[in-house]
Formats: sequence, structure tokens, C-alpha cells
Amino acid sequence: MTLFLYFTTALIISFVITWLIKIFMQKWRVVDKAEDAARKIHEIDKPLGGGIALFISFFTLISIAYYLNDIGSSINLTYLAALFIGGTIIIVGGFLDDMYDFEYYYQFVPPVLATLVIMVVGMGPEVITDPFGGVIRLENLTLNIGNIEWVLLSDLLVFFWLMGMMFTTKLLDGLDGLVAGIVAIGALMIFSLSLQPQWYQPEMAVISIIFATSCLGFLVWNWHPASIFLGESGSLFAGFILGVLAIIAGGKIATALLVMGIPILDIIRVIIMRAKKGKSLVSGDREHLHFRLIRNGLSHRQAVLLFYAISFLFGITTLFLQSKHKIIALLFLGVLMLLLGLWFLRQDEKKNINN
Repeated sequence: MTLFLYFTTALIISFVITWLIKIFMQKWRVVDKAEDAARKIHEIDKPLGGGIALFISFFTLISIAYYLNDIGSSINLTYLAALFIGGTIIIVGGFLDDMYDFEYYYQFVPPVLATLVIMVVGMGPEVITDPFGGVIRLENLTLNIGNIEWVLLSDLLVFFWLMGMMFTTKLLDGLDGLVAGIVAIGALMIFSLSLQPQWYQPEMAVISIIFATSCLGFLVWNWHPASIFLGESGSLFAGFILGVLAIIAGGKIATALLVMGIPILDIIRVIIMRAKKGKSLVSGDREHLHFRLIRNGLSHRQAVLLFYAISFLFGITTLFLQSKHKIIALLFLGVLMLLLGLWFLRQDEKKNINN
């Protein structure tokens, strides 16, 4: 099957499955209630379960691609099985949390278990590119526990990378279409890199285009005003799949970092602010950048499109920049976020003076 057929098929399947899931969730009253004014901006209850639609769409197409022998060689069945098992853990665990609203510490259990699955099958990189030349080897330090060999540096990188990606998309999921769109952009960047002659990875191109268009099919229903939300399961699943794709695409972590750079830095900023104020680090509020942009005059859609534009512009640079130049781009992102933080601080000071 051609890449174009995967694109259109994934788009249609995702669109239809999301519509069906939306109907079921409304009927079963699995909804995000608009009663927490401190951290929610929707005014009516919205069905959850978008993550289930994303999961079904993605793995339906992955199964078809494997059956047609378009994947399964360089990206073997063990890796695909680990991706499925990890994704299942996240979807089931997240959906249960959506239904029963467990304590905050439970939210760490499914992501940790899913990450361990990826680590156990040895999906981590053996080397990473040194931005100043050459490579950094990660496979030299190992530890044998039972029948499993842990490559410590590689596994630690995988653990913190995937946990960081999952909780970035989880905490970013505050505006309609925000997570699905940015993750789709990230997957499209990995798709584009996979087709470059120097990195040519046809199987990764198939998987990444399937994931990107699964997100886009869901986005039709999730665009403002959304008629369905990703929910806990979906926001974590989106970050999990993008994070794993960045690893198995030959260490395209810098690519995903540039696409997700502003959301990651914003979460770090908010966590620091909460710590300084003595608030719970996992409490919900409206201090995230997307909420601040709306409070400062942007519409819901304008704020989301601004995030898309930043993610796309920094992501597209990965097609042209060498590793050391990607570090400069990441530093520029950090400076941009620092300036935004200082501007928000100034706005808060003005508000306090006026009050």
C-alpha cells in the first residue's frame, strides 16, 4: 500500500471510529464535567474516550501494514508488540482514571508500566549523536537481572524521555485540538526525516504517517468547539507513541524536542511557579501558556494556531539543521520561553498594582 493510501485510510478510519466512540461515551455518560472552573474552560460536559479512538485507529492500520509486509522487518514484531502492550496499559489505565477519578499518584502507574515494557525489549538507542561531532555510546554500562540485560544509560534515557513526553502531552491538554495537532506535527516531521536519503527509513515513514493521520482524523472532532476530548488515556497515549517513534527512528529526540519545546518549557515554568507558591505540583490551574494567551486577548483558536505555528517552524528546521545547530535552536526556544515568562510576570505585577 502506498503512503498516500495509508494517509487517506488512516484519516477515514480515525474519523469514523472517533464519531462512534463519541456516541458511545455520550450514551454511557463517560464525560468531562464542566464543574471545575479553576482549570477547565468548557461550559458543558464533553465525552471522553478520544484516546480509545486514537488507539483503535492507529493499531488497526499498523496491523494492516504488518500483514502487507510494509512494516515488520527493520522495526520487528517484538517492538510492535511492545508498542501495543504499552499503549494498551496506558489506554486501560487512563480510561479507568477518567471514569473513577483516582488519586493523583495513580496517574504515574500506567506510564511507568508502559515505559518499562519499552525498556524490557531493548528499544533504547545504543548511541546518540554528539552535537560537537561523533557519537556518544550508551551500551557500555549494563546490568543483568534475571534473564533481562538492562543497558543502564540507554534505559535511563528512555525512561525519562518517555515519562517527560507523556506528562507534557497530559498537562498540555487544556485547549481543544492542542495536543492532537502538535503531536501530528511531530509525527509528520519524523515522517519527513524518514524519507530523507541520508536517513531513509520506509517502515518508520509508514508508522509515522499512520500516527499523524490518526491524530488528524480525531482532530476533526476535537477542533474548537470540541465534541470529544482525548481524556487521560488519550493525552498520555499521544505522548507515548510520539516519544517511542522518536527513539526507534534512530534517535530523533531532538526533532521531537523542537516540536514540543515550548510546551515542555512551559510545564517546567508552571512547576517552578507552583513550587515557589507552595502549591501542589500536580494541581490544576490556568497558569499554562495557552490559558495565559487567551487571558491576554487571543481567541481559543488563535492560541492553538500559534502553538501549531511555533511547533511547525521549529520542527521544520530539523530537516535542514545539523545536530549542533539543533542545540542552538533549542537554546533559542529556551530564551523565547524566558522572555514570555518575564512578560507574564510584568503583566501580573501591573494587575496587582491596579487592584
